Amino acid sequence: MKNCKFIAAALFSAAALLAVAAPSARAQVTEPARTPIPTAPNTPVVVKQQPTKAVWLKAEVIHADLNTIIVREVGNEMVIHTFTFSERAKDKIEQVQDAGGYQSGDHVRILWMPGTSEALNIKGRPSKPI
Repeated sequence: MKNCKFIAAALFSAAALLAVAAPSARAQVTEPARTPIPTAPNTPVVVKQQPTKAVWLKAEVIHADLNTIIVREVGNEMVIHTFTFSERAKDKIEQVQDAGGYQSGDHVRILWMPGTSEALNIKGRPSKPI
């Protein structure tokens, strides 16, 4: 029994000695590339933004009236958009509303600029009014 305690104490002492004497790990440090700054420190950097293009959105009508149309994307049912109408689309929607209008569930395609809420053009056949 005395022998086991001595061996355990010796192993513990050896482990502690190795832990203290082990070399510390160091992170690799690299020098950053030194490139000259082409502008003065207080000069603003002008970035040209690419003009956005109008895209077609395939959607299902939730609600439509003369002022707005609320639609759900076909590819992602969780995304709902509310659009107002441009002058071109307003003339078209007035004709559709006179004939009965879009009903809930109708499939339409809406031309719009991403980042805005204005429908530039609307294509789709309205269903018969209820």
